[in-house]
Amino acid sequence: MSTPFPFTAVVGMDDLRLALVLNAVSPAVGGVLVRGEKGTAKSTAVRALSALLPELSVVPGCRFSCDPGAPDPGCPDGPHEPGPGAARAARVVELPVGASEDRLVGALDIERALSEGVKAFEPGLLADAHRGVLYVDEVNLLHDHLIDVLLDAAAMGASYVEREGVSVRHAARFLLVGTMNPEEGELRPQLLDRFGLTVEVVASREPETRVEVVRRRLAYDDDPAGFTGRWAGEETALRERIATARALLPEVRLGDAALLQIAATCAAFEVDGMRADIVMARTATALAAWAGRTDVLAEDVRQAALLALPHRRRRNPFDAPGLDEEKLDDTLEEYKGDDDPDPEGPDGPDGPGGGGGLPPQRGPEGPQESGPPDTPGESSSGRDDTPGPAEDGQPEQQPEPQPQQRAGGAGAGEQSAVAATEPFRTKTLSVPGLGEGATGRRSRARTEHGRTTGSRRPQGALTKLHLSATVQAAAPHQRARGRTGAGLVVRKDDLRQATREGREGNLVLFVVDASGSMAARQRMSAVKGAVLSLLLDAYQRRDKVGLITFRGKEAEVALPPTSSVDAAAARLESLPTGGRTPLAAGLLRAHDVLRVERMRDPARRPLLLVVTDGRATGGPDPVALAARAARLHAARGTASVVVDCETGPVRLGLAGALARDLDGTAITLDELRADRLAGLVRDVQQAGDERRGRAA
Repeated sequence: MSTPFPFTAVVGMDDLRLALVLNAVSPAVGGVLVRGEKGTAKSTAVRALSALLPELSVVPGCRFSCDPGAPDPGCPDGPHEPGPGAARAARVVELPVGASEDRLVGALDIERALSEGVKAFEPGLLADAHRGVLYVDEVNLLHDHLIDVLLDAAAMGASYVEREGVSVRHAARFLLVGTMNPEEGELRPQLLDRFGLTVEVVASREPETRVEVVRRRLAYDDDPAGFTGRWAGEETALRERIATARALLPEVRLGDAALLQIAATCAAFEVDGMRADIVMARTATALAAWAGRTDVLAEDVRQAALLALPHRRRRNPFDAPGLDEEKLDDTLEEYKGDDDPDPEGPDGPDGPGGGGGLPPQRGPEGPQESGPPDTPGESSSGRDDTPGPAEDGQPEQQPEPQPQQRAGGAGAGEQSAVAATEPFRTKTLSVPGLGEGATGRRSRARTEHGRTTGSRRPQGALTKLHLSATVQAAAPHQRARGRTGAGLVVRKDDLRQATREGREGNLVLFVVDASGSMAARQRMSAVKGAVLSLLLDAYQRRDKVGLITFRGKEAEVALPPTSSVDAAAARLESLPTGGRTPLAAGLLRAHDVLRVERMRDPARRPLLLVVTDGRATGGPDPVALAARAARLHAARGTASVVVDCETGPVRLGLAGALARDLDGTAITLDELRADRLAGLVRDVQQAGDERRGRAA
């Protein structure tokens, strides 16, 4: 077993270390979501937490880690006889992104259950994580059905395994800790709310800090055991402080003044539900215990808000995370009670803020102060966010003005980016036919979850039993198998897997016209609003998205296919317009992108959305060239929709002609709205049916 990197040797990242320590002090806080760019040691810090957790007392031989003082009455390994418990270390159990549902919740032996009536159950990761930590790296990439299982277990504190009338239940109470890179996609709001706290992590921009990070990492890689041994004293001291804070926690008083500040803060920031209030209360209490106090101060409430509220304020993936600290301070000041006890000194007993930050790092290599979180001009992650006056009396540098014309503008001036109109609810666009892609919410597909449509012989491990088909397969052989009792004699060859139909996520590739014909500000604002609306729809339906823009002489892949729709929205927001309309170049670039994506993920079907007025200019015979490029997509059977942006009383109908060449459907911006068109899905599906009919 590899030696984990010492928690106290992690450089900087004060907010992350504090959030993890608070969960160690009070597991009721509810876990941590760590958001940050790649390569910032998110996983290293989380894995290092295991060495700080206190030991557990468990029932000897119980696979579900029952507490001998209060064993689970429904434990599958029970009932447990009274007796002394066995001590073991708390676990940090990792859930891989590609794990199956059976690996997460456990598996039942269906053959033995049907033939012998025995509940032969193999526990999963939820059982391993009971009374410990369930860690999900890249939690935003976890499949939807696994997220649903996590939500149920986190809400009920138990896991239920159901297989055709055979049911097993066991306790599953755990801290949920996840790490994610926001560039790869966001989490569903329901799962976000299950994380007690959230922290943002970025790499330090200070050379000295980066040097120390590299120095410690190289020393650890050269001699993990020796490096860990040099930090053993720091680890022991931190572990003892956590134990002391845990013992003090029941004595901490959460007064009415602090409760009023918590409620007022949650109301001021308009968070949904009451979970935020409860998490803030538990976090503020843990902060007081960590600081060695028995009273919760306003500083604790403030720190709790900064950790517990940012991820609960996001209504859609385009909302920027974070909290307005000035508004937070005003709210706390307005609802400050007279009975709020004063801390010892201006900064409290535990340093600046009194909230109980982590102690300075004084490892074997010498003191390595990570700096207080509120150092002027520097966040806890090391990023300098505070603009200051220019040095040496020089005026501040202003950004260089954008050129009025790029080389690709072909004689037309470039116009700056315009803001999008408000997003709206769009009609559902789906890919015709029946797919087999990743689980989502857009197009029909064969999936592991959904309505049962038939049965087949299992290919590999049986996951969803089709009971009636299994009985029908076994029934004719009962006499030959010597059946004498009431039980059905079932063999492995009789088992039948249920085939189910649900919904899949698709690759939605946007091809957006940014040429001079789209440059009218009102039109481009409406176009951006429509694309933002479609992006929001793609986020809700669990699609991957990509963005291609074309103008001047060429097309550009503004965003390769990704799960991060907010990254696509950011690219769209800064999109300038102007120049000619190389429609063929945009379609050809889309053809190349889809060709590569088919090799990477052949099961994920694409949906091509071309947002244009249909004009094509530049080069010899641009209209014919665009038509030939469109027919390439039609030949590959790519489902296509053209969003016609042409406006005015006189319309040329060029977008409709393009849709015919694509063998797809054309709709206007007005028709895209959910309340304007009743048959959009039917039209897209009819186009696909007609295409298949012509092919036959």
